[in-house]
Amino acid sequence: MLNVINLILGGALLIAGRKLFWLFVGAAGFVTGAQLATRFWQGSDVLAVIVGLVIGVIFALLAIFLQAIVIAIAGFLSGGYVLTVLVTMLGMDITGSMTWIVYIIGGVLGVILVSVLFDWALITLSSLAGASMVIQAFSPQGTTGGLLFFILFIAGVIIQGSLLRREKTVVAAE
Repeated sequence: MLNVINLILGGALLIAGRKLFWLFVGAAGFVTGAQLATRFWQGSDVLAVIVGLVIGVIFALLAIFLQAIVIAIAGFLSGGYVLTVLVTMLGMDITGSMTWIVYIIGGVLGVILVSVLFDWALITLSSLAGASMVIQAFSPQGTTGGLLFFILFIAGVIIQGSLLRREKTVVAAE
């Protein structure tokens, strides 16, 4: 069940993560909630989905009403998630406190990226998160996983960058 949700959310983030900012933030909350549920409560996928959905909905609502604060939180959560997925894909075994260190480093990088380049940070982070979610749904390992991740990431950046450019062209013409 988590794989299907990861695939759907990941695809949506690759195509419209910047445009649907609240979805991006909600997806970051969902992934974080699902990861926390599976790490701390060795329950079923249903529990992970429920916890993920609750946290995701809360984050999506916060994104609508408290945008500036939520942008930093989303940058942190996405950066942490992406870096932990990338480190795992590279074959590094991170467990215990090392998981949190990698997550925090990725989170800080995500906040910095969001602060400096908002539109492009959203495009980059949502493409990275979308590619990570799609990859996680299929679980390819090694070079195949890395290549597929890179292709999905680039596709997400190109699609969203084209949409952003088109929006700016329309605004400039008005």
